[in-house]
Amino acid sequence: MSQEILLKVENLVKYFPIMKGAFIRKQVGAVHAVDGVSFEIYKGETLGLVGESGCGKSTTGRAILQLHRPTSGSVIFEGRDLVKTKGEELRLMRRKMQMIFQDPYASLNPRMTVGEIIGEPVLVHGIMDRKASEKRVEELLSLVGLNPAYANRYPHEFSGGQRQRVGVARALALNPSLIVCDEPISALDVSIQAQVVNLLEDLQKQLGLTYLFIAHDLSMVRHISNRVAVMYLGSMVELATRDDVYYHPLHPYTQALLSAVPIPDPIAEEKRQRQILKGEIPSPINPPSGCRFRTRCPHATDICAEKRPEWREVTPGHFVACHLV
Repeated sequence: MSQEILLKVENLVKYFPIMKGAFIRKQVGAVHAVDGVSFEIYKGETLGLVGESGCGKSTTGRAILQLHRPTSGSVIFEGRDLVKTKGEELRLMRRKMQMIFQDPYASLNPRMTVGEIIGEPVLVHGIMDRKASEKRVEELLSLVGLNPAYANRYPHEFSGGQRQRVGVARALALNPSLIVCDEPISALDVSIQAQVVNLLEDLQKQLGLTYLFIAHDLSMVRHISNRVAVMYLGSMVELATRDDVYYHPLHPYTQALLSAVPIPDPIAEEKRQRQILKGEIPSPINPPSGCRFRTRCPHATDICAEKRPEWREVTPGHFVACHLV
């Protein structure tokens, strides 16, 4: 992993408007999906992004790729701000950034053959003619561990793990430098998950790829990531190297998340103290004032309600947003 920054996200905000009225539509509120997120991804690394369902992980990934245009903030990729980029310039930048989607069943067009699905990006961008694209499809199928003869089959003829390999092959078609993996293993059987993660690791070594790996499974994130970022209700609460996050978590939410991960040792599991969070996750339509986590935090004080905690570096490379750290 180099120290060259490939992607820099600064104060990324994405609100989804809530509209009311049958004929005259007017905005009555907004879902605060992503609210002031900042981080960097270095060339050749895997940054794991974890958090509960609905915390804004997938929206962050989509806003980076401009699939959702951000409300404000900047996404600087290879020195260019994608938020200010439009039209043909953005289309050319998209060659270098791709996404592996969560659901291998819904993300592949059932009316297209696997060869057409994988070859479509190079044809759309006009990089190759049809004959050259067919050869490229065969190369990509071999690269992800599938038989090149499968190019004429349809997605319904494949298992979930094979379909996700097709999704990986499609993402690789344009030789991208950054791939956003949006929970690429959560819809797969446990036995297949390790195969797909190992494939991603092998491809990273072979092709020098950089990943933003979004997931729920903390043990899998620990296995694949160089650094780990933790999100809660649209905000980033902690970011550090994998070992720092897993062995020295500073934010109360990170500590609670890690205490929920089972240990494969019955004696150690029985002795350890579980941190069970009380209450429900607040609504992203009307998030709490100050610190987002304060309504469930066992250590919350008055300042947590009054002032939003600053995103700061407490030790080299270890960022946290908490008044009490």
